[in-house]
Amino acid sequence: MATYREIQDDIRSREGRVVKTCWIGHVKELNGLAPRTAPNRRTAGERLYPCPPDIRPLIEASMRRLGVLKTP
Repeated sequence: MATYREIQDDIRSREGRVVKTCWIGHVKELNGLAPRTAPNRRTAGERLYPCPPDIRPLIEASMRRLGVLKTP
């Protein structure tokens, strides 16, 4: 399983965009995977920074390339 850093590096090298780790966690949750819980998270059920809709396909594509998500 790829780490958050590997997903970030993949997107940065291919798209030139920098993604937040909280966006990766949100996309994992939306796809039925269990994201890790940050030790500094204030509330368990609330996201301060949900993934923007235009970034979600980039993260999902990277996760498929790295074997985190299965190809549809």
